[in-house]
Amino acid sequence: MAPMDQHPTHDRLQQAAKDHLWMHFTRHSTYATQDVPVIARGEGAYLYDDQGKRYLDGLSGLFVSQLGHGRVELADAAAKQARELAFMPLWSYAHPTAIELAERVAGYAPGDLNRVFFTTGGGEAVESAWKLAKQYFKMTGKHTKHKVISRAIAYHGTPQGALSITGLPGMKAPFEPLVPSTFRVPNTNFYRAPAHADDERAFGRWAADRIAEAIEFEGPDTVAAVFLEPVQNSGGCFPPPPGYFERVREICDEYDVLLVSDEVICAFGRLGYMFGAERYGYQPDIITCAKGLTSGYSPLGAMITTDRLMEPFHHGHESFAHGYTFGGHPVSTAVAMANLDIFENEKVLEGVRANEDAFRSTLERLGDLPIVGDVRGAGFFYGIELVKDKATKETFDHDEAEKLLRGYLSKALLDEGLYCRADDRGDPVVQLAPPLICDQEHFDEIEQILRVVLEKASSMI
Repeated sequence: MAPMDQHPTHDRLQQAAKDHLWMHFTRHSTYATQDVPVIARGEGAYLYDDQGKRYLDGLSGLFVSQLGHGRVELADAAAKQARELAFMPLWSYAHPTAIELAERVAGYAPGDLNRVFFTTGGGEAVESAWKLAKQYFKMTGKHTKHKVISRAIAYHGTPQGALSITGLPGMKAPFEPLVPSTFRVPNTNFYRAPAHADDERAFGRWAADRIAEAIEFEGPDTVAAVFLEPVQNSGGCFPPPPGYFERVREICDEYDVLLVSDEVICAFGRLGYMFGAERYGYQPDIITCAKGLTSGYSPLGAMITTDRLMEPFHHGHESFAHGYTFGGHPVSTAVAMANLDIFENEKVLEGVRANEDAFRSTLERLGDLPIVGDVRGAGFFYGIELVKDKATKETFDHDEAEKLLRGYLSKALLDEGLYCRADDRGDPVVQLAPPLICDQEHFDEIEQILRVVLEKASSMI
């Protein structure tokens, strides 16, 4: 095939995309009869397709673009580093920006989370955390501790280990058999809590105690770690009830189980803090992160651990025989340093905390629509659960959800100029996570577009 033109036409891009590009998590049959959306550029909180149409980026790409699009200083940081040192792996050697970023990230992390192991993304960070947990317990004489507990409907990544930890059976089925020894406990969706749960704190205690119950059932001497997001993404943004993480921490301490805070989405300002664990006042043993660390200007993830977990590797011939060619890439770590400079200079975290109530209240206006059952989330991270019957909380069956989400909502939202996610991993939701630079003008635009589309959706029920 001939090389692509420097400025290809829309038709040329469409044909090449359909002939050669295998997109991620995509039903390619959709594009047999319609165009592939092609996003060509971004500026601030907006995206533009190859024909010039503008969309408000209501999902920050994929919970990534914290600082919005077109930040020249981040592009310049990448170019400058590429001229100085374009590549060097962290395999027994180091380079300056990886060292500087590790020190900086450790400085932001709570407690003695002082050790930073770089990856290229979030799934790799989760994979690394499970491998470390297993090896750590073997090295400290607890050879049978290898199992992992996570929550129902939770998503933790696509690598074989991370996918095994994921609590979405339908997503796992095509790739089974997966890595054994992972077990599920209830999540913290208070809207769908058991009928007897009418108090959030009591519900949180009940949900946390299910973790202790699972550890006891499997045997404390076999369980290595519990993986939890500060606010669970899949299913539509489940914040923790009051006291939930306090109780989880007690349980992990009691049974010598590592608490892994999976913050691939929640870290770096999404909840108004560098790490979600800070917002909810708990101390993890490991944090996994990625996405917002560079605001998407270059791929990078990390596993951050306590000194305790690093200690056995300081002796003799021991090593963590694990790594990635591009983990801690010089260009990516340079971009991350520049990204964190902007966070500090522009007081991004303070901005999220100052604006989060306005974002919530703007979205809550949609509660007057019959299809809107629940609006939930924190910071700049929200889910709107859609229902058939508001009074009974009756949800949609599979065929109805298919028609609503994929047959109508996804395309209608984009047509109206809003990029976000209509999702049914769990009950049907619309997910929103705009760039952290957004303000009331953007919130109003999101609400207005959602109102137009959801009013039409209500008539389809």
